[in-house]
Amino acid sequence: MLDAILSAMHIWLSEVEREQLYHELVAYFGLIGAVDECQALEYAWQDPYNRREIEDFINAWLSRRRRRREEVLTGVV
Repeated sequence: MLDAILSAMHIWLSEVEREQLYHELVAYFGLIGAVDECQALEYAWQDPYNRREIEDFINAWLSRRRRRREEVLTGVV
């Protein structure tokens, strides 16, 4: 399901980044341990409010990732 969400948002990530994002996303929305995490994420994505929340989370995650990458490149600790 995450691949479909990222595709709809026109975001392409490596496999490792997708895995990291998926785990942080399901943890943030309390879906860890759900009978079917993927299906729960799909249902959440179909709701307009949850869709916006998921998009906001992904955009914030990408911003943090970008900032960390820039810090590593510039040597800021």
